[in-house]
Parts: sequence; structure tokens; C-alpha cells
Amino acid sequence: MKKYLVEDPWKIIESGFDPTNSEVSESIFSVGNGFMGVRGNFEEGYGGDTLPGSYFAGIYYPDKTRVGWWKNGYPEYFAKVLNGVHWIECKIMAGAEALDLSKSKISDFERTLNMQSGMLTRSFIWHTATGDLHIQFERFCSFSEKNLGAVQIKISSQNYHGPVTLKSGLDYDVWNQDTNYDEQFWEDFASLDSEHGVTISARTRKTGFEVAASTAVLVSASDWKTLTQQEERYVGFEINGSLSSGQEVVFQKLVAVESSLYVDAGKCRTATQHYIQEWIRDGYKVLRKKHVDKWAEKWQDVDIEIAGDIAAQQGIRFNIFHLLQTYRGDDPRLNIGPKGFTGEKYGGSTYWDTEAYCLPFYYHSCGPQVAQQLLMYRYRHLQKAIENAEKLGFKKGAALYPMVTMNGEECHNEWEITFEEIHRNGAMLQAINFYLQATGDYTYVQKNGLPVMIAVSRFWDQRMNYSEDKKQFVILGVTGPNEYENNVNNNWYTNFICKWCLKFTTTQLESFKSEHPQEYLDLIKSLQLTEKEIKNWNEKAENIYFPYDEQRSVFLQQDGFLDKELRPASSIPKEEYPIHKNWSWDRILRSCFIKQADVLQGLYFFEDQFDKETITRNFEFYEPLTVHESSLSPCVHGILAASIGKIEKSYEMYLRTARLDLDNYNHDTEDGLHITSMAGTWLSFVYGFAGVRIKDQILVLNPVIPDQWNQYSFKIIHQKSVVTVEVNNEIVSVTNNSEHPVNIKLYNKAHKLGKEKRVESALNLPVTSDG
Repeated sequence: MKKYLVEDPWKIIESGFDPTNSEVSESIFSVGNGFMGVRGNFEEGYGGDTLPGSYFAGIYYPDKTRVGWWKNGYPEYFAKVLNGVHWIECKIMAGAEALDLSKSKISDFERTLNMQSGMLTRSFIWHTATGDLHIQFERFCSFSEKNLGAVQIKISSQNYHGPVTLKSGLDYDVWNQDTNYDEQFWEDFASLDSEHGVTISARTRKTGFEVAASTAVLVSASDWKTLTQQEERYVGFEINGSLSSGQEVVFQKLVAVESSLYVDAGKCRTATQHYIQEWIRDGYKVLRKKHVDKWAEKWQDVDIEIAGDIAAQQGIRFNIFHLLQTYRGDDPRLNIGPKGFTGEKYGGSTYWDTEAYCLPFYYHSCGPQVAQQLLMYRYRHLQKAIENAEKLGFKKGAALYPMVTMNGEECHNEWEITFEEIHRNGAMLQAINFYLQATGDYTYVQKNGLPVMIAVSRFWDQRMNYSEDKKQFVILGVTGPNEYENNVNNNWYTNFICKWCLKFTTTQLESFKSEHPQEYLDLIKSLQLTEKEIKNWNEKAENIYFPYDEQRSVFLQQDGFLDKELRPASSIPKEEYPIHKNWSWDRILRSCFIKQADVLQGLYFFEDQFDKETITRNFEFYEPLTVHESSLSPCVHGILAASIGKIEKSYEMYLRTARLDLDNYNHDTEDGLHITSMAGTWLSFVYGFAGVRIKDQILVLNPVIPDQWNQYSFKIIHQKSVVTVEVNNEIVSVTNNSEHPVNIKLYNKAHKLGKEKRVESALNLPVTSDG
């Protein structure tokens, strides 16, 4: 863990430039808008360690999986989120000297990401061989115009006299960092020059996506000369002039991007030229203001305020900021990528993280319609999930949802995950249950949810087998959420979510049959589902084996877990962290150390099925064994810790997840930010400290507050209502800010809050007043 960023409530500030932090900073200072995003690369280029990255939603390449062996069912490709046209480029020269922070002499460096306004700025003094120039950069991906990216550069002479050249363009000579065969994924380059700027487009190989970009550069000095440059993979401008002491020149670069995901192939270039014409008329200042205003409007709905702890405040806003930059919720073909627009690692756009961690954030922050859209994404991919299962030998419409995907096909290239981490299937149904509990929308469940539930239940039915030795059903050869264990038998979490899925499906089918008998008959006929098959699911669910330790009264992570040498993670020398980078895989697999919540993941998902004592025993057994080397680990532990009264531990876990990337806890932030775990950070706050749960459409709150905080507040959407929650060391208040009434429970006392009604309670005490 390396702390080098200034703590500030609304800003991420890097004061002074250290090349060893370069790639980590590129991830942290990424900006995006849900349609496109760019890493925090330097506009002028950088000769040191760097990962230039510009990414566009839904644009991918099916790169051939590179393995030394091939087995039936193995994914045919690994989907790459593509590095696309590099649009921020603005190379700067003072005479014959090029600006490059890996070589140039600079001072007073400061880079700031203002999360409140969505603006990235950077400034420093460049000490050239013949004088000093003050350079200021400003960048944004517009939150109001999704196709717009913009850069402004101010160059001020302090004592420099001489020529200055700026080369600003659109560069398609780009590569993915993890390309298997050193391939470039773009072809069919086409460019043109018009009175409104320059344009370039290219297509992806195989998938045929087209992405076009147009740019125009506005210069404050009328006597500076502008020339057009055009090569096969590059278009741009060379702008020449001179500066004397005290003079300043301002460059404003507007960039329009469009993809064939939204415009017919062949028309993308025309579309970007139209955008540029319109935006030139508006001007940089107007476009900037619209972007800033849109962020201000959004923060009114989603901000979380913490008093008394700047590190915690900065962390939660950073997480919310990047979640909103990643997913807009306006395109059913898109999902939440684990790196968003901040890096290339992990390839595909969708993991089980969406259902397990992200859905509550987008429901409570953006509304039920966005949550339903995320569920519909999986419904639309149901046939692909069935095909994925068929490749592994499953029949009769059984579905296995992919570990990693862009279009519903499995494209994960590690066998112990692809074939064995089947618990992901259960997260699909758990998400449907969350939506049902939150909204009571049985229409969605019966029309779109039940086909998914039936297909997943058929998978579980076929994946288990009967053990003559145990006289129960078992599930063999799996990887649970703890990926430091592979190919184990009877992972407790996997077995439990299997049982829950079967019971949940049969319960919902019974309800559907009772309420809509004819539609029920039509459904089971169309899916060739029989009453015998449903009965069989129930019987198997009641007879699934679960490993358990009688002596400790804890659920065992899997068969044989107690054969390991049990010692706490605190016994590992600090210099050996993270163990996945310092230990052999053989050593990790034989150790007791846990990458992330496994048994505890199940206790988090299905908390209402276990008493507090059971949760506490299991937490106290497993948390000390956990190294938290998955970004998804601290948040689950933080939520459970808060629920069982371990507030200090909850705070420790919250701070770890909230500042996971800012402080580079896991030594991997350079690969890109951990976007889906950022949703876990929000959960660790709202579901952890605020004690939020949804039960039978009722908003339940049981707030606590860490000693480090004076107070906190946040807004939360529930159904059609917006509720404000305020907590200090004495009082909890809940206010309905909307026209629609909302049912809540505060410390187990029920209230129906009408418009602008407020209820207060003493912290951790029964409610004493109503509104």
C-alpha cells in the first residue's frame, strides 16, 4: 500500500510528479461518461511506463485464447475490451525541445480530479533550455453530451521567447496491452479533412464494429498558423506560433466519437462531423458548463456526506464517481465492466459482480428501471447461457451463465474458473429475488424471471449427484468464491446457493400456478417442464449435503478444509503480501488462506436465514484466515461486521474497500480501477453502517456510526420514493423527499412516511417519535 495522494473531500490531488506512480495515477485519474472513457494519460505523451487507453462502450474483439491445451467446452476466444482511437493527443514543442515528463525538467506539478464537476486538470512549469513555460491542461468526457470529449491547454510564457508547436490529432495506431499475438485489432482506416475539422474511422477485425472520431482545435491567438496532417492511421493539426514573456495562448480541442453500436456502419463519420459543427457553434465554455451542471445535478441525488473523516469521505465519493462514469443505464446491451473505462484487464464486460454487488447501488441510486434493465440483460442472454451449458454436456435447457462475457457467450480462459466457479449461476437468481423484494414486480418475475430460474435450476439438478456414502446429494469439482481453492468438493456456499435456487424457483412456480393457472400451464408446456421435475427439485433441495464442524459449530468452506494448517493471515510476513504475487500457486492452494468471502458470502446473501450467533461464529472463524486479495472481499466482511456489532472491524473493512485503489492496497491499480468492488464500497456503507435491507418491499434501517465519524447522511431511492437518512452520535432521522409515500422500518418499528414526512429515533434505541 502506497499513499501519495492528498486527502480532500471532493478532489483527488497528486502534488508533485513521481514516475513510479505513473501507471497507478493513469488509472485513478481516468474520466468517462458511460459511453466512452480515457485513462489519465498525459496529452503530450510520456516516454516512461505508461498504458495509453481510450475505450468505447460495447466495442470488443474476440481474441483467440492462448493456451497450451484444449478441452471440450473450453471458450473459443477471450473478449478484449478494445483500446481505440487515442483522441487526447496534444504534443507540445518549444523550439526543437519536446515536452516529455520522463525527460523534461519541470516543477510545481499538480494534477487534480474534481469529482464534483467531473473535471481533470494538470499544471506545472516546464523549464526548457531557453526559458520557462507554465502549462495547464483541462479535460472532460461530457456527462451531458455522451459523444463529446474535450481538452483545453493554456501555455503561458514566464521568461521564454521563441517558437511553440502543438500537434493535436486522432491516433489509431493503438495496441492492447494484453494482445496474445502482438496483433492490432483495427483495420479499414479512412480519414478526411473538412472545413469543420478532421475525421478518422476504423473497423474492428472479425466483429466489424466501426468507431469514428472528428476533432476541431480552436486557438486563441489569431496569428498562429494551422496545418492539417494526415497519415494512414492518424489525422490531426500542426499549430505553430511564438510566445514572449508574459504572453499566453489557449488551445481548445473538441472531439466527437460515434460507434456502429448506435449509428449504422458507414455513417459514423458523418455523425461525428455533425456533432463537431454543432459544438463549435456552442463553444468550449458552454459545453464545459453543461457538463459541470449535469454532474452537480447528479450529485444532488447520489452524494454520501461524512463529517469528521476526510479519508473516508474522499473514498466513498471516488467510488460513486467512477460507478457513474462507467454505466449510464440507458442501453440494455451494456453492463458494468470490472475495469470500466480505466484499463484492459479481465477482458469481458460482465461478471457475476453485477448481480452480486452492483445491482443494489444502481437500484437505490438510479431507480428500479435501471435495476430491471440489468436483469433484462441476463434474460436476453438466456439462450447463450443454455448453449454454454450444452458445450459442457448439460441437456434439456439447462443454463450456465458465463463467468465473463460480452454477448452471453463464455469467454473466460482459466479452466478452474470457467468450468468450476459455477456459483455464479446462483447470483442470477439472487438478483431476481432482490428485485422482487424491492419492487414487488411479479409481472417481471413471471414473464422474464421464471425462464431464467427454470434454466438455472435444471443446471443445478444435473450438476449434483447422489453420494451412496453420505446418503445425500453432493456437488463435486468446484471453485467457490475463494479462488485460492480450486477443484474442491462440496463448497458450502455453492451447495447452499444451489439449494436456495431450487427452493426459490419452486416457490415462485407454485405462486404463479395459484394466481395464473392458464399462463402457468402455457409456460411449463413451452419449456417442457413437468410436475415430476419440479417435485424432484424440491426433494433434492431438502437432501443436499453441507460440510459442518460440530466442535466449532461453523460451516466448513468445503470437504477437507480442517485438514489444512489453520493459522491467521496476520502470521504472514508483510513482505510476502500479496501472496498471489509472492507465493507459488501450489503453496497457496495448500494453505488455509482465503482470497475473499466464501462461507461469509452466503451469510451475507441469505442473512435472514441465520441467527446472529451463527453469523458471529462463522465470521470470527473465517475473517482471520482471509487475506482480502480480492477487491470484492472487504465490503462483504464490512457489512457482516456491522450487522453483528463489530463496528471497528466494519470501519477497517470499509476504509480498505473505499480506498482500495486510492491507496493501491492490492498492488494492482495500474491495471485499472476495481469498478465492481466500488459498488461493494457503497454496500459497505449503506448496507453496513446504515443497516439498510429490503424485506417485502419495506425499506429497513438499523444505523450505527463508527467512532471516527461525527455524522453522515445520504439519499436512497426506494420504488418511487427518495429518502434522506441522517445519522449522528445521538439521533437518526429519515425523511421522505418525494410525492409518494414509503414504508420503512427504523430499528424494527414500522412507519409510513408521506410527502416530506420525517421520523426520528435515538441512535440504536427504539423509535420514540413519528412524523
